[in-house]
Amino acid sequence: MADAADVLKQFQWRPEPAASAAVRAALAELLVRCPAAAQLSRRLSEETGTRMSDWLDHLEVPAVGLAAFHAAGFTAAARDGAPGSLAHPGGLFPAILPAEHWGAGMKVESISDAVAALAPGAAIVGDPDASLRTATIAEGREARLRVVERLGYDGYSCCAIPATRREAIARHRRSFAQRRRALASDAEGFAELDRLVAMAIAEVGRDIACDLFFAGERAYWQGRNRAARVQKARQDALGLGWGNDDHHTYRSSRTWFARMITLFERLGFVCRERFYAGREAGWGAQVLEHAVTGIVIFADVDLSPEELVDDFAHAPLASRDHLGTVGLWCALHGEAVLQAGMHHLEATFAFDAARAQLAAAGVPSMKPFTDEPWLRQCFTEGERWPVDAERVDHLLAAGLIEDGPAAQFRDQGAIGSHLEILERNDGFKGFNQHGVSEIIRATDPRRDGGRGSGVGGRTHA
Repeated sequence: MADAADVLKQFQWRPEPAASAAVRAALAELLVRCPAAAQLSRRLSEETGTRMSDWLDHLEVPAVGLAAFHAAGFTAAARDGAPGSLAHPGGLFPAILPAEHWGAGMKVESISDAVAALAPGAAIVGDPDASLRTATIAEGREARLRVVERLGYDGYSCCAIPATRREAIARHRRSFAQRRRALASDAEGFAELDRLVAMAIAEVGRDIACDLFFAGERAYWQGRNRAARVQKARQDALGLGWGNDDHHTYRSSRTWFARMITLFERLGFVCRERFYAGREAGWGAQVLEHAVTGIVIFADVDLSPEELVDDFAHAPLASRDHLGTVGLWCALHGEAVLQAGMHHLEATFAFDAARAQLAAAGVPSMKPFTDEPWLRQCFTEGERWPVDAERVDHLLAAGLIEDGPAAQFRDQGAIGSHLEILERNDGFKGFNQHGVSEIIRATDPRRDGGRGSGVGGRTHA
């Protein structure tokens, strides 16, 4: 197990309070200089349960303010169209752009929606479906606030977009949004998905294909999760979309895990830390990150501690005669990348405010499974999905479930998905391994008929 411990220590994220303080100071300076931006910051808190820092794409900082960022560990970052830009290699922070005046850019999914909601008539810079589109929505005393829409691009240059490219983007956006997820077999499902991804990469490039794919994934998950729809409507009232997403969580059977990872790598993801929730949970994950889009994936699979030392993300995992929590979820609902859709999207919030506001809107949350100064996490109450009777019959015949749970799955269905409420502080980029093992056990469909939900901080066990 010494080798497994070394693997777990490969990525050691930590809070970065000095860097966080520099960001807060720059943002505070902007809000003092731009009252309209300060007003929007209050609206974000009161109407969406988020902080302006949860939406930041970048900060624009005059020369007088740059020394604080250098001292806090920010280093030179090569960003197209932004000479002298800075980034922090050890945490989640906005890019720092040297500028004449103070400013900030907020990430949004649709700049047209953001302008319509926040600054009707504001000029949008950048063609539809351009890699970068921006609009200034508030100005103050030598300060400005912009909204930023990106499509497979992490630079700051706006370029003209040929009509043929827009047509290709629209075609592949539709193909991902409307793709067939339930085919005759999982093998056919993966083959179809591989085909769609290959075509998109060939025609619009890998990074744009990645953004288009995950826009479709969020929409499909949202259609199957009421909590997501409630919160998305709250954020859409300000034209924001899911610009505050933190990571996308997929569950996979052991059979298809390596194939799923290969698919994500084809879209440009790189494997980051390996994750193990503990022997008692019987579950692990591979974290992946996309350098250009910033999208992060948490890929879950039933796993033993001995397998952690192997390259379990790429080597085939042997079949088992029993199912853990993740394997049972896939057996009941299908592969997350195919029929089931994501298990959850995690977005960044002001933790207490988001929980209280969602509870008032009829969306209770489960007991927090992480409550540290730098990281707070909980699930909303799980969305119950019906389970196909053939899936239950197969599991029962194979001896993978017993009569009691089988009857409950037929009659009541099983928990399928959640929205995860997360608050990150001090730029902490990692995850809580022990806490996740607790929530995984609490949401196992075999526990109390698969309710796996909590109201007012209680967890049904």
